[in-house]
Amino acid sequence: EVTLVESGGGLVQTGGSLRLSCVASGVRFDSYAVGWFRQAPGKEREGVASIFSSDGTDSTYYLDSVKGRFTISSDNAANTVFLQMDSLKPEDTAIYYCAAAHLLRLSITTLKTGNGMEYWGKGTLVTVSS
Repeated sequence: EVTLVESGGGLVQTGGSLRLSCVASGVRFDSYAVGWFRQAPGKEREGVASIFSSDGTDSTYYLDSVKGRFTISSDNAANTVFLQMDSLKPEDTAIYYCAAAHLLRLSITTLKTGNGMEYWGKGTLVTVSS
């Protein structure tokens, strides 16, 4: 059974930082991509950042609007993926979900939209006040 459990969301002021964690069980990081997706009220879901291993080298994907502010990383021993979010803006307010997919199911569309991700966590709310 695959489970993904997010934590670390909360209320923060503009310019502040938060660190989200996703503890994954039942997936191997050497064959699965793990990503963070978010959905704000009235908006479509979007891929924020993903990490996956290819030939022993980690590759990452970032949404353009978070490049330079967010960093995704993984602790394979702890089966945990982190999303460090710095310089937060009100437009980052959303529910953030952790999701995983086998590398064979991965596509740029999957990374950008989450469509095709196989497993999902329940989400954690991030609120950035202005």
